[in-house]
Amino acid sequence: MDAVSQHTTVPSPSYPALPPESPLAMPVQNLHAAPDMQGRARVPATSPRSIALRRLSVIGSALVLTAYGAWRTHKVMDAAGISTLGVIMLVLFIALFMWIALAFTSAVAGFCSLVAHGGLGLGISRTGPLPVLTRRTALLLPTYNEPPHRVMAGLKAIYTSLRETGQMAAFDLFILSDTTNPDIWVEEEAAFLALREQTGGHGDIFYRRRHNNVERKAGNVGDWVRRFGGAYDHMVTLDADSVMSGETLVRMAAAMERNPGVGLIQTLPVIVGGTTLFARMQQFAGRVYGPIIAFGIAWWHGAEGNYWGHNAIIRTRAFASQAGLPHVPGKPPFGGHILSHDFVEAALMRRGGWAIHMIPALDGSYEESPPSLTDVAIRDRRWCQGNLQHVKVLPTTGLHWVSRMHMVIGIGAYVTSPLWLVFLLTGILISLQAHFERPEYFGDTRLLYPHWPHVDPVQAKYVFIGTMIILLAPKLLAYIALLFDGGTRRGCGGALRAALSILAETFIGGLIAPIAMLIQTSGVISILTGHDSGWNTQRRDDGGIPLWDIVRQYGRFTVFGILLGAGAWVVSSSLFFWMTPVLLGLVFSIPLVAFTSSRSVGLDFRKAGLLLVPEETRPPQVLTQLAQGLEADQGPALPQDALRALRADTGLSQAHMAMLPPDRQPGDPINADQLVGLVKLSEATSLGAADKALTLKEKAAVLATRRGVDAILRLPD
Repeated sequence: MDAVSQHTTVPSPSYPALPPESPLAMPVQNLHAAPDMQGRARVPATSPRSIALRRLSVIGSALVLTAYGAWRTHKVMDAAGISTLGVIMLVLFIALFMWIALAFTSAVAGFCSLVAHGGLGLGISRTGPLPVLTRRTALLLPTYNEPPHRVMAGLKAIYTSLRETGQMAAFDLFILSDTTNPDIWVEEEAAFLALREQTGGHGDIFYRRRHNNVERKAGNVGDWVRRFGGAYDHMVTLDADSVMSGETLVRMAAAMERNPGVGLIQTLPVIVGGTTLFARMQQFAGRVYGPIIAFGIAWWHGAEGNYWGHNAIIRTRAFASQAGLPHVPGKPPFGGHILSHDFVEAALMRRGGWAIHMIPALDGSYEESPPSLTDVAIRDRRWCQGNLQHVKVLPTTGLHWVSRMHMVIGIGAYVTSPLWLVFLLTGILISLQAHFERPEYFGDTRLLYPHWPHVDPVQAKYVFIGTMIILLAPKLLAYIALLFDGGTRRGCGGALRAALSILAETFIGGLIAPIAMLIQTSGVISILTGHDSGWNTQRRDDGGIPLWDIVRQYGRFTVFGILLGAGAWVVSSSLFFWMTPVLLGLVFSIPLVAFTSSRSVGLDFRKAGLLLVPEETRPPQVLTQLAQGLEADQGPALPQDALRALRADTGLSQAHMAMLPPDRQPGDPINADQLVGLVKLSEATSLGAADKALTLKEKAAVLATRRGVDAILRLPD
């Protein structure tokens, strides 16, 4: 017990867990009233002069391609025999083709910007002497039931990297906990105290746990703004798996100082740390294809960029004055607080006259990927609800049309999945109709020659080839760009291994695509039928999933694939073979998910030199520091149970009580879990009896009051 106590320190009066409060008003915005521009110009000074031409070239080209594709598809169908199913299929094709056409034209723009060494702006440079900062920036890391050791290892790497820049005095780090699990909460506190000891950051690393975590992450950040935002010119939002280098943070903060009209700068986070095959595929795709996409959207978004919720720097007063989110009318899943708050916050800040920029060429920004398709599906369900909820935000008065477009694209990212499914089923129905319906060769009109209704196979082949070219061209452009970048090429294992990696990622990703389509379709249907996603912790381990769980979750996709294949074979063998890529992924969904969720398979790919990224072959210093922090000894282990951990370490229990909010005063809201928990503690005859009697909510509630902690410390073992 004494050895453990040596490694924790009670926050002293000189270095408390939180700095003095500096309140900043953050009014809730009225979405139906014009914003207060406060004298700012409608067109930001940092907006590129050629932005209108850029948008015309990207969006106009996508519309032209869509019109051409629609004409070709019309030629495939029998022009003299218009049918309801044919019209439905053509409308669906136009909607879906427009989606991939815009992605293609944006990727072409991104390729040109990338090879021309664009993607910076705002006076930011990737190299050269670091600018000297004169303003203060807060780094905010919201956490919700995350493994504390991983969170603190990332913060330690960021802190160390910042200190090496010589400008640590311009930054403070805040751990903003929304953790509800009492055992993780106490472990967080111990890890926070240990981080301060290890780094010496007593006066610039802070910790705050909300005891009423309303409005999720947006509410967590908003609470910090209202309490402490007045002391900081800028804030950098992080996720629990975020890592950013000190140089990157200094260059971003300097850009905010130079450009007072900029409200937000978003970086391009590079996915790192993947161990399973699925995570390594995500990591490779993000590293190789991601820049093409990011450079493209940055090129034509200009000062009307978007916000991805993390790894971005924000002007605190701009955020406070414009981004106070209201609740949307109705009940969840469409009503209530806004889930995908980042898109809306960026749109509201731009509505208020602040420029929103993305700087994809600035490296040093990293994040992690979920380890399996199952984990992506859990996260996607929440994102799907948040994006569909934007339907109620779209009519907001004064939004820039590009901001509305961001939301439409976000909605489309999920709506396209059920549309693809309907498109696929419509094609089967058309083939079925042609198989069983007797054709009319002359109809009601007297004709010299009969009309032979048919689907033109030559035109169908052209449409298919054209669609696949537009769909896969961004990957080819990304590979060409990789060949021009010697560092990235070598970091991906060389030109040959990079090409093989692209082929492997494309093939396996193509098999996963129909599974993902059905997952997103079921998510959309679930939301439309009124089911809320809840708030689940993101899993960040190695991705191992018991085989029975995979069978239980994906068995229905296998059955659907078998039925779909049987139906296609009954209609015609040619239709069956055309649908083979979709059918294979669905029929083999169980072994495919198990295969891609495997850490050993991911390691085999790495040993073969496939799916490599530069950040693992030549890791930057901040990632090396992260790896060292994750591997480092966590010190004497405390009991995993919060009650026993507090009893095992006197310093921790004193620190815990010092960080608690003031005791309840008469007239304050009554916490029923706390009252019941205190009664149970008073009746408990031992610590074990108390632990057995308390629910998780009651346990967290009594740990939030000094009376409860005192009672726990007095109980006999």
